[in-house]
Formats: sequence, C-alpha cells, structure tokens
Amino acid sequence: MKKRICTLFGFFLAAISQGQTLQSYLEEAEANNPEIQAFELKYNISREKSQQADALPNMEVSAGVFVSEPETRTGAQKARFSVRQMLPWFGTLTAREGYANALAEIDYLDMVIVKRKLRLSIAQSYYALYANKEVQEVLDRNIQLLRTYEKLALTAVEVGNASAVDVLKLQIRQNELQAQSDILKQDFQSQTHQFNTLLNRDTGLEIALADTLEIGTGIEIEGGTLDVHPELEKYDKLYESVTQSEILNQKETQPGIGFGLDYIPVAERPGMDFSDNGKDVVMPMVSFSIPVFNAKYKSRSVENELRQEELNAQKVNRRNVLESALNAALHSREAARIRFKTQQQNLRQANDAEEILIKNYETGTIDFNDILDIQELQLKFEVQQINAVEQYYAQMAIINYLTNG
Repeated sequence: MKKRICTLFGFFLAAISQGQTLQSYLEEAEANNPEIQAFELKYNISREKSQQADALPNMEVSAGVFVSEPETRTGAQKARFSVRQMLPWFGTLTAREGYANALAEIDYLDMVIVKRKLRLSIAQSYYALYANKEVQEVLDRNIQLLRTYEKLALTAVEVGNASAVDVLKLQIRQNELQAQSDILKQDFQSQTHQFNTLLNRDTGLEIALADTLEIGTGIEIEGGTLDVHPELEKYDKLYESVTQSEILNQKETQPGIGFGLDYIPVAERPGMDFSDNGKDVVMPMVSFSIPVFNAKYKSRSVENELRQEELNAQKVNRRNVLESALNAALHSREAARIRFKTQQQNLRQANDAEEILIKNYETGTIDFNDILDIQELQLKFEVQQINAVEQYYAQMAIINYLTNG
C-alpha cells in the first residue's frame, strides 16, 4: 500500500544545522550501548553455529579384550578394535547449514530492530531536551521583562499613576515564573541523565543541543514504505527458517550410512603349521540407520505448516499496527505544524498589543493588569510554539523509524 509521506522543507534545513550533533550521539550510542552489544554477540554466536552445522557425527572408536578367548581354526582371538563413521543422507548437511543460516539472519534483524528503537529513543530524548532548554530561555526572558515592568510600575507609583498592588502583582508573577524555571532545570538534569544512560556514558556529561529548530512552510514529496521495516522483514526470515526446517526434516527421514572397520588380532596355534595360522581378522563394514518409526517427522511437517500460517497472520497484524502508527505520526506531525503556525500568528498579535501598551505608558495611561495579561499570553504562545516544534520533530523521528530502510 502506497503511503504519502509529507516531509517539510524546513525539517531538512533544521536537520542540516543540528544533524551532525545528533548523528554523532546516535553513532556513539550504537558503539557503546550494552543492549546492542549483547545482540551483536548473539548474532556472532549464531554465525558460529552456522559454521558448526555441516559437521559430521563423531567417529566411533572402540577396543575390547576377550576375557575368554574364543578358539578358531586359525587361532585364539585376543581382542577386537573397531572404527565407525556415520554419514547423513545426501544433502542433509546442506539443509542443516541452511537452517542455521536462517536462524542467524533472524538474530541479525533483532539487532537491527534494537538499533532502530535506540535511535528513536535518543532522537526523542534529544528533542525533549531541546524543548526544555528553549522553554527555560523563554522563562528567563519573561522574568527579565517583568523586572523591567516592575521598574515602570515603581515609577508610576511615584507619580500616582499606579498602585503598590500593581508592583506586588508583577513580583508575584516573577516568583511563579522563577519556580517554573527551577522545576524545568531539575527536569533537564533528569533528562540529561536518561540521555547519557542511553549512550552508556558518564551521566554528568553536558549535551550539545541545536541552537534553533524551526518548522518551515515546506514541500511535499512521495516516499517511505513499511516494506523495508525490519520488524516485517523478520517475519519473512522466520517463514524462511520454517521452510529450511522442513527441508531438514525431510532429509532426516532418509537413512544414514555408516562405514567401519573391525580388526581382531589372532594368536598362532602352537604345534600347527598351515598358511592361515595366526592370521588376523580384518572386516570392513557398512551399516544403515533407517528411521522406521517416522511418526515424529510427519508431525513435525504438520507443525511447520501450521507455524507458517501463524507467521503470515502475525505479519499481517503487525503490518496493520505499524501502518496505524505511521498514520498517527503523519497526522500528529501535521497537527504540530498547524499549531506552530497558529502560535506564530498569535505571538505576533500579542507583541503588537504589548507595543500599544508600552506606548500608552508614555501618555501615563498604562494598565499593569493588561500588561500581566499580555505577558501571560506571550509566554503561553511561545511555550506552545516550542512544544509544537518538539512534537513535530518527535513525530518525524517516528516516521523515520517506520519508513527508512
């Protein structure tokens, strides 16, 4: 099913300005994250198992001494030495190797999926840190602005154009914003700890964040597909592993062939003189291992068929889940873009209202209640704008997780 992926030009412009920083964190995480290291080791173990799959059964070597030596015409048999080597039916070793390789491919995709999820977590954590930093800066600017208004209010009180209540209201508002800023700083420390933990490094290290992330007007392009998503590809590999398992199962219903050699040393008969006196016995042997009771192989074939049907159903269900997630991310991204543009317009109008109030101050008619209302609106619009940017980029990270190969 073809999906329409709307990628805004502003995203690419912003990604250029901060991509190197975020990309370096992603690479560092992939190199250091213990979960990825564990999956890489698991994959390497699977590869080693595939190297072991074509090994032959152990050669059997046995030796025995006759406690009561059997007498034969040529002499008494002293001992017996045997060598046996069983060989699987033709193509069985290749089938085993194919099955082991299929299992290794599944472990590889597990590693790819974990890397994708880690990149998504790091990207979303990075954008959350960016939003926190931006909101802190907005709060600091508003606190400084309120201090300027407080000075204006004190001057207005001196000339009788304002009351001390106006000054107190401005101070109370400053205290509220300062408290919000302090809480955000605590949250920032916690988020930094979480981010550094994902990178498996010292949790006290600082994080370099982008200076600015914005949403542009953008262009729309076609692209992106779920077909290359490793979670869906994994079901194909699981299906293939079941196919290889059935091929191996069919090979194991064939007989095994064994080759061996028995050697029996024979003692000479005393007082006898003939050509074969004391002649040792050498006996080449061929043996077959025939699976007469093959009910388990038939049952395994039925099991493999049912397993493939189960995998097909699971793949369809997982694809539906991923398509729903992609659709939700696309809509959330567009909603974030709309909110960004709306708050941008609201902020311009709030700034215009602020300028009008400041001009009124020159005529001595300033209303500090209106000042507080406008300031609160400006802060609200700026914070919502920052949240829209964070949401936009967080949804882009999800889209990238779902569609990029």
